[in-house]
Amino acid sequence: MTLGLINANPVVHAKKERVARSEDPHADDAVDPLEIYDHVRDIRDPEHPYSLEQLSVLSEESITVDEKLGRILIMFTPTIQHCSMVTVIGLCLREKLKDCFPPHFKVDIKVAPGSHADEESGDTQFIPIAF
Repeated sequence: MTLGLINANPVVHAKKERVARSEDPHADDAVDPLEIYDHVRDIRDPEHPYSLEQLSVLSEESITVDEKLGRILIMFTPTIQHCSMVTVIGLCLREKLKDCFPPHFKVDIKVAPGSHADEESGDTQFIPIAF
């Protein structure tokens, strides 16, 4: 049932195959975009029974890591320009990642430029918090 949804018919993409990792993920403090993406790709969209990956809200390419500065940047793209769930999506990402990485990493979560009608006020909801 899709009555009352802002985006009643989203475009759904196939899930990408997961890459098997042979190394111990806790062997060192190194973090890469694929590791982060694997943590968040299955988060469900607040309005639909699909993951953020399936709706192309997130991709591995939308995640950058600066090891030297200890910073992770996640840029997500809402499914529509006037999505009312950007704050919820950002908070879901933050909650999922809060215990996943070494404490010296700072995670910034932002709406991709040009992808939301009210992106400036949406970004203020995601004030970077170091975990």
